[in-house]
Order: sequence, then structure tokens, then C-alpha cells
Amino acid sequence: MYQPFQFFMPAQIFFGAGSLDNLGSAPLPGTKALIVIGGSSVKRLGYLDRVQALLKKQGVESVVFDKVQPNPVVEHVMEASSLARETGCDFVIGLGGGSSMDSAKSIAVMAANPGTYWDYIQGGSGKGLPIPCKPLPIVCITTTAGTGTEADPWTVITKEDTQEKIGFGFKGTFPTMSIVDPELMLSVPPKLTAYQGFDALFHAVEGYMATIASPMGDMFALQAIEYIAKYLPRAVNNGDDLEARAYVALANTYSGFVETISCCTSEHSIEHALSAFHPSLPHGAGLIMISWAYHEAYAPSCPERYARVAAAMGQEASVDGFLNGLNSLKEACGVDKLKMSEFGITPDLFDEYAKTAFSTMGNLFELDRCKLTPADVVSILEKSYS
Repeated sequence: MYQPFQFFMPAQIFFGAGSLDNLGSAPLPGTKALIVIGGSSVKRLGYLDRVQALLKKQGVESVVFDKVQPNPVVEHVMEASSLARETGCDFVIGLGGGSSMDSAKSIAVMAANPGTYWDYIQGGSGKGLPIPCKPLPIVCITTTAGTGTEADPWTVITKEDTQEKIGFGFKGTFPTMSIVDPELMLSVPPKLTAYQGFDALFHAVEGYMATIASPMGDMFALQAIEYIAKYLPRAVNNGDDLEARAYVALANTYSGFVETISCCTSEHSIEHALSAFHPSLPHGAGLIMISWAYHEAYAPSCPERYARVAAAMGQEASVDGFLNGLNSLKEACGVDKLKMSEFGITPDLFDEYAKTAFSTMGNLFELDRCKLTPADVVSILEKSYS
């Protein structure tokens, strides 16, 4: 039976090689921007300078916040939101990967609202308070293809002192404008290209397997899965392959649409627990390591859906076809040998990881077709461990 759905995606998306130049002419939502970045690559590669020059072309001033971590934290959300208020910024630009764009969304909320960020988080120790004021407008400029956050309202932030990594979002955290320029992705190293591409893959696969999956989301999910299976190995093995980069970027944006219409399943709850305890663990790497055991456990609940995903990946239309295709894609992208132990993950904490997955993002377990228990999560972790 088909599932009713709503599709609200208000961002104006500029997609394609050279699309960054639209920042110099398209209507902007303010006159002074807080540009949120992380690491040094956007500076080293000249992307920050280009963005500031294009803003200046439109008479828009900018202030830079450059402390975002790969797993962004509440402390920096609060620090950057104070900076936005103190300097009179009236919109926020996330420039970089998912961490910068997610941070921009959360900063936009807190620049316009009282209290602390965790006051508004639902789940874990969050207070779940209503948000009284509309966030500042958000612009997303993605330099990676992994999270799809340029096309959905979601943001994931970690509260370090309690080791909680929780997703959050509502209509006010949709970007007003997003720029997806694959030319900005040509310099992403192979390993990170793979991690990001698998994150996009699992957004699409999980959105297709969730109980709220619908024909609208399924359309985007299956196309994203097909593009990733076909083009991600090319992008990993030849970063200068602009066609491959473009199709992986398009798949990533489609996966964002899937996350807007549908939702992740508990695979993301489990990984968020792992990377909350181990902040150096790249999100995509965590998903890759638990994926085979997770989907082996999940597949009996909807084998016909896994068969369709397998076919989209160019495999035999069956559960085994999907699992074999997943392993083949890992091998083709050079991420089939990842070991949990190399990221500090230890079996003695498996029960704690499982408990955290349910306490912080238990809502995703409610969207599973396969009803997993904490013991099932521990079993998945045990099968994934090396």
C-alpha cells in the first residue's frame, strides 16, 4: 500500500559545474553573512576567498567562524551564534562539508533565540522546548557529497559532556539557497570521497526501508542508489573525473530529498552513538563498518525492497544481491578493510553504545520495519567488530 507524504523543500538549488558563481548575482537573504567553515581546506583551496568576493560583488559583508569540527559540538554553536549577534549578521552561510552546513543551521537557530542549544533538542537530555523565534536565513554551499544537508532541514550536533549526538530540524532550518558545484569537490581525498559517498548511499537506502517511505521518496532513493553504485568508485579512484563527481553530488542531493520526505532508520542511531563516544570516527566510516550486519538483520522485514535496491545497484534482485553488491562497492572504493578497533571502539562498551543509540535517537527505531532491541544492536556491533 502506498504511503501518504508531504514534500516541502523550499531551498533554491543551483546545481552543476561553475554554479558557485550564482552567489554573485542571485538574491541573497541579508546584507551581512556569518560564514561557517571547518578545517583549513576551504581557505587553502581559495573557496573562502571566492565566496567573500562574490558576496562583496553584491554589497554583502561577511564575518568568518572557522572552528567547526568534523563532528560539530554545542560549544561552537553557542560561540558562533554569539559572534553572529555581536557583529550584526543577518544570515548564515555553511561553506564546506556536512559539519559546516549542519553547524550553520544550528547557529542560525541560536543567533535568533534565547537559552542554550540543548534547550530545544528532543531526545536524550534535551529539554524539547518550543523555538520562539524564526532562525536566521541559511545558505548552504557544499564542497563534499555525503550528507545531503543542502536539501533537507536536518542538523546533527554533539553535546560532548554527555556524549550525546542527536539530530534536529524543522521547517525553519531548511536552507533558503543551496549551491552544489562539483568543481568544488575535485580535491576531496579518495578515502573521504568514499566515506561521504557511502553516507549518501545509506541515507537513500534507509529512507527507502523506513516505514514512512513513499513513492515520491522512493523515486529519488533508487536513482541516488544507482548513481552511487555506478559513479562512486570512479570518483574515488580518479578525483579529477568531473562527470563522476557530478553524478555522486547529484545522488547526494537526491538523498537529501529522501531525508526530507522519509527518514533514516536506526542504522544512523547506532552510528551516532559510536561517533558520540569517538569523535574522531568519520560518520561514513562508522556506517560502512556496521552496514553489512545491520542490513543482514533488517532485510527479512522487507526482502522485496532490498531486491529493488539490489537491482538499482546492478546486482541480482534479491537480499543476497544487495549484500553482495554492498561488499563489492566497499571493495571498489577501498573501504572494505576498515576496523572498529582502529577508531578506539571496544567491545566492553557495546552495551553502552546500544543504550545510547536508544536514549538519544530512539525515534529512528520507531521508523524501522524490523523492530530491533538493544540486544540486537549489540549483536550487530559484535558481528561488525574487528
